[in-house]
Amino acid sequence: MPDSKKVENSFRVLMLGDIIGHPGMRALFSSLKRLKKEQKSDFVIINGENAADGFGLLPNQVDEIFSYGADVITSGNHIWQKEELYPLLDNKERLLRPSNYPNGVPGHGDCVVELKGIKLAVLNLQGRVRMSVNSECPFKQGLKDIKRLRSITKNIVVDFHAEDVTEKEALAEYFNGKVSAVVGTHTHIQTADERILDGGTAYISDIGMTGPMNGIIGSDPDAAIKRTFNSIPYKTSILDEDAVINGVLIEIDASNGKAVSIERVSYDTGL
Repeated sequence: MPDSKKVENSFRVLMLGDIIGHPGMRALFSSLKRLKKEQKSDFVIINGENAADGFGLLPNQVDEIFSYGADVITSGNHIWQKEELYPLLDNKERLLRPSNYPNGVPGHGDCVVELKGIKLAVLNLQGRVRMSVNSECPFKQGLKDIKRLRSITKNIVVDFHAEDVTEKEALAEYFNGKVSAVVGTHTHIQTADERILDGGTAYISDIGMTGPMNGIIGSDPDAAIKRTFNSIPYKTSILDEDAVINGVLIEIDASNGKAVSIERVSYDTGL
């Protein structure tokens, strides 16, 4: 665990990967407050786009996730699966959808949270490579957002919901020195490439998921195997087994917005 005594006025952000259905929600309910305390985290950001049986997010789940200890909920391409959520995307300041969707869609892509006198901006972006959506350029839109957010705070964390590692690394380099962290989500598989770039930006390609590790990215293996063998899009279901909480703990120097450290978190809840 990073030693916060090395940097005066540093703070810690716990960022957790995509919630996968009921097992993921159950894991958060049972373990998030304990994990937050153990990691000595000041802010908690969770990607919630798959909480509703693996596809989307329901209004009641938004309130539940916040009650478990989240400060901000980010998302991605599955956030549009439940139309009943659309009004909340406009009305809940700390519930985000990717910023680089076309103008006119519900919701917003960033927010600023203040705790203990520290302001943290959270920006949600979505990739375009191998993603079945026609979103705007995350590089161009993200840079506009960052310029605006930096007038409020230098402490900025980006959830980049994307498939392609090349696109993720390129975005991190493009934002290097302009944000505190670029954290990848979407693949549900935690990568081992966490590092701090030379400009002080923390990076990891994907933080993984909050869900059942024995599934196929959270889903029941049988249907996934049949889909692969037969090329038929069988309906998948979430594997209802013990869940793990994947994520990262990022320490940030509040005086300049630069990352001090980043380390992976993998917490087996046994539930």
